[in-house]
Amino acid sequence: MRQLYDQLKDTYRLTEYGERHPGQAAAQVPAERLTSLLTQLRDAHGFSHLVLMTCVDWLEQGQFQVTYILHNHTRRQDFILKVRVDRAHPVLPSIHTLWKQARVYQRELHEMFGLEFPGSPGIDEPMILESWQGPPPMRRDFDTRKFSEERYSHRPRSHSEPEARMKEQLYPED
Repeated sequence: MRQLYDQLKDTYRLTEYGERHPGQAAAQVPAERLTSLLTQLRDAHGFSHLVLMTCVDWLEQGQFQVTYILHNHTRRQDFILKVRVDRAHPVLPSIHTLWKQARVYQRELHEMFGLEFPGSPGIDEPMILESWQGPPPMRRDFDTRKFSEERYSHRPRSHSEPEARMKEQLYPED
């Protein structure tokens, strides 16, 4: 995997190389080089399967990190690409033309984190949060308690500890 990284690093400005084991490598790529690198890995190096797209909110650094995991079935290798994007303007290129399943990942990241993928089909259609009226709920600065208190009525609870309730209801003789 190191040989592949060394072959691609200058052209795609890759940094932060790391290996967990010989069949799995990771690197960081600038957003403007992402699509061409993904295409190169798919078409020339056999990474034909987009396994996952996910996001980490680096709130303190004002960035999101979007991680792409690609798999090469022939070599049984994974290449993990990390892309940093500004939280204030979180826009990345859509890769739905490279892998159809990217549409679903992009919709989820749009809905949960507010990331934009211009041109991605159905990006604004609700996926999980139908009728959601709040900010993207997976952002680390989203205050779930405040959101809940402002929108939902609270009901009194007769038991605050699940263990005590289970003991009373399910195991009264113990």
